Amino acid sequence: MKRRVVLALGGNALQKNGEATAEAQKNVAIKVGEAIAEFASRFEIIVAHGNGPQVGNILLHEESAATEKAPAMPLETAVAMSQGQIGYWLTQAINNAYAKKGKTAKVATVVSQVVVDRRDKAFKNPTKPIGQFYTEKEAKRLAREKGWTVKEDAGRGWRRVVASPKPIDIVEKKAILGLINEGVIVVAAGGGGIPVYKTKIRKKLKGVDAVIDKDFAAEKLAEIVNADIFVSVTAVPNVYLNYGQPDQTALGVITSQELSRLKKFGFFKAGSMLPKVEATIAFSKYKKGNIGIITDIDNLYDALRGKAGTIVH
Repeated sequence: MKRRVVLALGGNALQKNGEATAEAQKNVAIKVGEAIAEFASRFEIIVAHGNGPQVGNILLHEESAATEKAPAMPLETAVAMSQGQIGYWLTQAINNAYAKKGKTAKVATVVSQVVVDRRDKAFKNPTKPIGQFYTEKEAKRLAREKGWTVKEDAGRGWRRVVASPKPIDIVEKKAILGLINEGVIVVAAGGGGIPVYKTKIRKKLKGVDAVIDKDFAAEKLAEIVNADIFVSVTAVPNVYLNYGQPDQTALGVITSQELSRLKKFGFFKAGSMLPKVEATIAFSKYKKGNIGIITDIDNLYDALRGKAGTIVH
């Protein structure tokens, strides 16, 4: 039987060198598609992805062009838009990579709603910056007019911040599992998923303006589909201690207990490697035999064979 793999592809990975045009990002997606076509005969593949730069651009366009007759779409809808956008790039790239080999791919994107708890403490302390930068005066005016929470962002200006709650469940999980069992390469939980919660009365689903971390949502997806391997695909080939310093050290094969101790000592930064490390640890502990990997796209195939990357067991 093929081992089941969930790939969590970083949204920044598609914007190589900050290039934001569709063509530039589609060119990076081509590399992803070719990598998947290379090893899909040995693995069942499910792809999740980030959307930070892409949804930021969507919000920028929405806000700058908004009028009374054509108001800007809310954040949760912008996340859905980014899922379609990036899913299109990835599915097209995978289809084309298969065609180069004279094969036909079975691949589909599932626009995914991810359930969060409306009582999650993240809603009381929004920290995730989104959208464009403003002056302090502009930001505070928008906060009054739109009910936003705004904060100063590392000396670069003021930005809107939203909650980043933990994922609980994926609404479309049965459809995703059905496709996987039919041999389809599935792109799902894009951008961490569209955040929704269930109302107390009648348990209806309702969207909420928030951002779910891509790695946490992808790890939840990996649990739901009973994956054997979870890979956080990032910009560097390994997790490093003292990254960027003369004494930086690449981590190879490591236990989840050892990686947890390093996390406790503060080696990994929030907003950078920390969520990838936390998600990988959670997956490796979820089920006996699970393997978590952190690596880049160039080393992905070797990492799946245990020959590259940071491998957590």
